[in-house]
Amino acid sequence: MKTLVINIKQLVQVEKEPRTRVAGADMARLGMIDNAYLLVEDGYIQAFGKMSELDQHAVYEGGDTIQEIDATGRLVLPAFCDSHTHIVYAGSREIEYIDKIKGLSYEEIARRGGGILNSAERIRKASEEELYDSAFERLQEIAMLGTGAVEIKSGYGLSTESELKMLRVIKRLKEDTPLTIKSTFLGAHAVPTEYKGRQTEYVDLIINEMIPAVASEELADYIDVFCDKGFFTVEDTDRMLNAGMKHGLRAKIHANELDYSGGIQVGVKYNALSVDHLEYVGEKEIEALKGSETMPTVLPGAAFFLNMPYSPVREMINAGLPVALASDYNPGSSPSGNMKFVMSLGCVNYKMLPEEVINATTINSAYAMGVENELGSIAVGKKANFYITTPVSGIEFLPYAYGSNLIEAVFLNGEQI
Repeated sequence: MKTLVINIKQLVQVEKEPRTRVAGADMARLGMIDNAYLLVEDGYIQAFGKMSELDQHAVYEGGDTIQEIDATGRLVLPAFCDSHTHIVYAGSREIEYIDKIKGLSYEEIARRGGGILNSAERIRKASEEELYDSAFERLQEIAMLGTGAVEIKSGYGLSTESELKMLRVIKRLKEDTPLTIKSTFLGAHAVPTEYKGRQTEYVDLIINEMIPAVASEELADYIDVFCDKGFFTVEDTDRMLNAGMKHGLRAKIHANELDYSGGIQVGVKYNALSVDHLEYVGEKEIEALKGSETMPTVLPGAAFFLNMPYSPVREMINAGLPVALASDYNPGSSPSGNMKFVMSLGCVNYKMLPEEVINATTINSAYAMGVENELGSIAVGKKANFYITTPVSGIEFLPYAYGSNLIEAVFLNGEQI
């Protein structure tokens, strides 16, 4: 089956020669075609260009079933790639939200048994079916908001049994939904209550039991560690990433959310696919990232929700680095997977241009989850994951109208959802 979208006001993020990521000054540049068409066949992008170049007779010959869509006045963009989420969880944490309003810090809530430990207790009590059903609903929600690819982490299990349960749920979601999903093992999200004062023993458990079990069932694409103040040390992280690498798990890192932790440097050492959060980034961290293959990934929703310092995105871009943006969708610090709102936060709080936030939520975030060769831009041969906006003036209106749903239709794998 073919889908032909015609009269597109602007076809955005087009590439004749697909790139893997965009860095520095190039982040302010976007490939766009005015008055365009887009042709999709069997789930992949077959052709695109100006309407004046479209040979409709050639498209229609052969008797194929063709869905034609008139996108007059509308934009077409590649679907968002959300490279950092915790979508599999059991129950919300709005009571902690009230604690935050009253002035308690992230670390204070964690010390009281809240935060990650709260979610871990709920995960242990929940059935696999309950976790699957609730996560499935969240995936449907973000898909309708324009997200076509998502990375999902474990990390609320904090025991071998519960971590494997979460990862099996993610595996089922991969099979049952049209979204492209990557799975990340995050056993080192926090130290569980029963290991309080025995952190090294918990790290040993991750290395000697969890990682081999995850690898034997092929449940994860990546391994992640929360390397930060009050969580796991650089030494802990080094040991776990080394063990993960031996089992074929590439690194991704929670780094520098709470302090200058050394997480960025150890991530670069292990060729991490991404280092995420990055509220605390200085000259040493920027220098470590230069020339590396690691994608700096900022999570504006978490900083907004927790009222934290903002990552120095402008300094990173001015230094020639690429930047990705992701939602961090989770019940405690960023209870939203709305990537359009993430773009707005990128513009308002991080002083990014509309072109930069589009690059950061498409091609760069695709790179940050390892799908840059199949998603993240409008290019021939890539998966047909895209969305059509309502009638709008241009790309600037998308982050500007931060509270409006401007997405009229979403296509994943060439099919409208």
